[in-house]
Amino acid sequence: MYQLNQGTWHSDGFEPSTRNGEFDRQESTFRDWITADGSSGYKAEPGRYHLYVSLACPWAHRTLIVRSLKGLEAVISVDVVEPHMGEEGWVFGTYPGSSRDTVNGLRTLHEVYRMADAHFNGIVTVPVLWDKQRRRIVNNESSEIIRMLNTAFNAWGRHQVDLYPKPLREEIDAINRSIYDYVNNGVYRAGFATTQTAYEQAVVQLFEMLDVLEARLAEQRYLVGDQITEADWRLFTTLARFDTVYHTHFKCSLRRLVDYPNLWAYTRELYQIPGIAETVNLDHIKHHYYTSHPTLNPKGIVPIGPQLDFTAAHDRDRFTKPESERNPT
Repeated sequence: MYQLNQGTWHSDGFEPSTRNGEFDRQESTFRDWITADGSSGYKAEPGRYHLYVSLACPWAHRTLIVRSLKGLEAVISVDVVEPHMGEEGWVFGTYPGSSRDTVNGLRTLHEVYRMADAHFNGIVTVPVLWDKQRRRIVNNESSEIIRMLNTAFNAWGRHQVDLYPKPLREEIDAINRSIYDYVNNGVYRAGFATTQTAYEQAVVQLFEMLDVLEARLAEQRYLVGDQITEADWRLFTTLARFDTVYHTHFKCSLRRLVDYPNLWAYTRELYQIPGIAETVNLDHIKHHYYTSHPTLNPKGIVPIGPQLDFTAAHDRDRFTKPESERNPT
């Protein structure tokens, strides 16, 4: 595993952590919080904070989506690592769509982690929310970063956009848990399983959950009724990658996303919301997954397909009509 051990970089090959053949995702380490009033120790201010992301990573993708929806592009700056993750882990560079480290001038993301904590232990992940003023990492947990972006910066962003409204929080949290366990993390549990039993369990649970979501979206426009919430965007980043990488690369091959009429139409609708298409980079996604996991794809060959049209008509707006006038799916 590529990781820091007491601040020293170890690159002894890519081998995801497993337990009894099952993929074991490690917890995020930096868990501080930005608030509008600064009571947390980190005050929301324009220009103070910076995101380090990968366009390939579904977890980092969430943060770019919320940054766009909230209109925070001029408030929070971004640097993008190259899609290939090799012996140096995530690196900054010149691959199209990537950037240099414009804040700290470093070459690798693990150097950013070491700047924040000279004795850091653990894997180096994206996204990273960086404080330019205190020169340290605030948070590297995507689910928490998107909630900070949703509320803390309302003075400079679209305050009317609320992806985690109070009346819906209990329902959002409940569906988030299921989607994380069986879909967001489920594809990784399938792809990185080291036993047949662990793999089959993950795949069965994944597609059982997709079946549940397909039925849910046959009855309502979004995951929590008629309003887009963070739950939709947390699911979207996995669905946007499903047929391109997870179906083949992670052997999630019982069905394709395009075989689910409601899920596929729902994915297209979300993709077509202004500002979202610009956050989806299939070149980075394919290049990362197919070249960064040598145990899964030793030759590093990147497939040229599949051909997907995220811009095709979706007909999800039928849910704005009275039920008696809706077209059958």
